[in-house]
Amino acid sequence: MLPAPSRWGCRPFASVSERAPADDSHRGRPRLWAVVGATGTGKSELALDLAEHLRARGNPAEIVNSDAMQLYSGMDIGTAKLADDEWRGIPHHLFDVRHVTQEAAVAWYQPIARDAVRAINDRGGDAILVGGSGLYVSSVIFDFRFPPRDAELRAALEAELSQTGVGALYARLRELDPSTAARIDPHNGRRVVRALEVLSQGAATHGAALPEAPVLWHPHTRIIGLHVERAALVERLDRRVERMWAAGLPDEVRALQKQGLEDGVTARRAIGYAQALAELAGDMTKAEAIAQTQALTRRYARRQVSWFKRYPGIEWLEHPVDVSALPD
Repeated sequence: MLPAPSRWGCRPFASVSERAPADDSHRGRPRLWAVVGATGTGKSELALDLAEHLRARGNPAEIVNSDAMQLYSGMDIGTAKLADDEWRGIPHHLFDVRHVTQEAAVAWYQPIARDAVRAINDRGGDAILVGGSGLYVSSVIFDFRFPPRDAELRAALEAELSQTGVGALYARLRELDPSTAARIDPHNGRRVVRALEVLSQGAATHGAALPEAPVLWHPHTRIIGLHVERAALVERLDRRVERMWAAGLPDEVRALQKQGLEDGVTARRAIGYAQALAELAGDMTKAEAIAQTQALTRRYARRQVSWFKRYPGIEWLEHPVDVSALPD
């Protein structure tokens, strides 16, 4: 029987020494690692430590991004993206591959991420998928298929979203498909539009969620979930948002405005970027923008943990992790 969930929805973490011996069926075969967890738990640092550890043992491991906002070029401060000179010489993939005016749809991301994993494995190395965007991670590690798309229908729904707001569209979704509505953030207009797009094409339900019994896509997958105690994580997140503003997030957003940020479907709605845009427009004070970003970040972190806790076989570890003590 699995241990009971904590208040943040994840199973109590175990130390490396408490873990049962790992399955050694992967030996000699390149693996797919997934480093997941709430924002601010140190996933990037762990991925780097793990890659260095593997490479020191002759495994040419490489890192693949699964953070939806780190796909965007120029969105650095607000996504806590590592600079190139912080990569420790380890190859990184799928960072800075979208322009802020482009949509970062998970159906677009899945095949290129899997191609990156295959290419790394073909070079004899383990691929380390790192990020907290649950749907993006799931699309790579599980047998995860997507409903069809209809660009014309989606454009009409996007126009309605701009005219009437997300509330009316979410109410329609809740009436048409209560189970899907319950899984979607009612403030996330993009996801509400996508759900209505699918339903409008005749699907009985939206279906873009982790299956009840997910099947691994890669035969040698290991999922590491990073856990930080709730009070400590809240403090970390609040301070991180303050550091983003101190580091010049509004200036970064001002530069991205010149590149068409406000015309983007996905990028302009990112937590922190939407608030910085509101501050620059005079719709929020700096203090209000920071406070709203902190609140939304905390809520997002809770949703991330709720998503990842359903992953079968996930190993929850307490930050920081000694990668040299991880069993093979």
